[in-house]
Amino acid sequence: MTRRSRPADIYVRFLQLTEALRGLPALPALDPLEERILALVARAGQEQTRLSVRDLMAVSEFGAPATVHSRLKSMREKGWVTLTDTDDARRKQVELTPAALSHFDRLSTCLLKAANGQ
Repeated sequence: MTRRSRPADIYVRFLQLTEALRGLPALPALDPLEERILALVARAGQEQTRLSVRDLMAVSEFGAPATVHSRLKSMREKGWVTLTDTDDARRKQVELTPAALSHFDRLSTCLLKAANGQ
C-alpha cells in the first residue's frame, strides 16, 4: 500500500478539500453541538425517519432540552434546518433546508475526490 493510498491519507485529503469549502459563500458556521444535531437530522432524513423537536430534546448527549432548543433556533436562523408541521400542531418536524442538502452534496464531492486521489 503506497503512502498516498492509506486510509488516513484519504481522510486528510478529504479534510483539506473541505477546508476549501469554508471560503465559499454558504451558510453560517455551526458550533460543534449544532454540527452533531445536524448530523442526526441528516441521518434521520436519509433513513426517512421522522424527527421532531421533542425527539431531539430527548437526546441526553445533546444536553439540557433548553440547550437543544436554543441550538435549533440558532440553526434555523442560520438557514440549516427548518421546522414543518405534523398532524399534531404542537409537534414540529425538523428537516434540512435545501441549502443544507447542498452543503452535504459538496462534502460528498470532496469525499469522492479524496478517495479517487484527485
